[in-house]
Amino acid sequence: MDSTPDFAIETRGLRKAFGSTLAVRGIDLQVKRGSVYGLLGPNGAGKTTTVRMLSTLLPPSGGEARVLGHDLVHQAEQVRARISLTGQFASVDEDLSGRENLTLLARLQGFSWLGGRVRADTLLKAFDLQDAARRQVKTYSGGMRRRLDIAASLIITPDLLFLDEPTTGLDPRSRNQVWDIVRGLVDDGTTVLLTTQYLEEADQLAERIAVIDQGAVIAEGTSRELKASVGSNVLHLQLTDPAQREQAQLILAGHLDSLVHLEADPASLTVQLSDSSEATRALAELPQAGIGLNSFSMGQPSLDEVFLSLTGHTVSPQNDPEEASQ
Repeated sequence: MDSTPDFAIETRGLRKAFGSTLAVRGIDLQVKRGSVYGLLGPNGAGKTTTVRMLSTLLPPSGGEARVLGHDLVHQAEQVRARISLTGQFASVDEDLSGRENLTLLARLQGFSWLGGRVRADTLLKAFDLQDAARRQVKTYSGGMRRRLDIAASLIITPDLLFLDEPTTGLDPRSRNQVWDIVRGLVDDGTTVLLTTQYLEEADQLAERIAVIDQGAVIAEGTSRELKASVGSNVLHLQLTDPAQREQAQLILAGHLDSLVHLEADPASLTVQLSDSSEATRALAELPQAGIGLNSFSMGQPSLDEVFLSLTGHTVSPQNDPEEASQ
């Protein structure tokens, strides 16, 4: 497989089997250097397994891949020298302070004691952790631990950073802080491969997104391209009575032959229309059935609606032997 200088990652037919179970089913990817690339899918879709292969932690069962121009299997040592990985779970020692953790990791990567302390302090300041530098990590909040995890991956700035579910379990403020960190890394030239089950996260950060379901890439493109692929007309409805939502769903699905998505708000649902003129018909059907509307609007589909259209289900857990073991 020939490499292309423009791409940090190139795969062709990448597969991984665990016994008789095929967890990754022939993935093709091209990740542009200096970009954020998102792998979007539910738990168990094969995202973590893909990252573990690309970061040389798992040998592929088949296919080809090149990372930063190096063959993933035959030049694994050269790949490891230029990448870093932040997994889903904390990799730092909770009994040490933030500064002690980073200094220790710097020493393990060849820094002197003085150089290690300087690098640790630089990262603590950059990640807004300097005030907690002397505290044991076990006293940190979830957001602070996650920032320290990412800082630990940047002792030596990598050409390629794998972030596996970097904001899982974080509050909105901490999530936004991590997003700002990712944007800063890319501005400085690092390529980021991000796995996430958060649709908003992929929408906010990723230049291109691969939608993964049951171990296969089912769609790929920019957020705008993915939304356009399922149609540009989405009717958003809010009912007067949430108890009538299931009835409304059945009526709309039956009369319009359209995909109807139930929103988190118990009174809200959306309908994907092939033509905006169908909105008038949809709005006429509900009052005839005695279903009242508080409001309605036309708009672009969300990534959640894209995923539902592509897979027939929302982003919900599935079973994947590798990810289930994490």
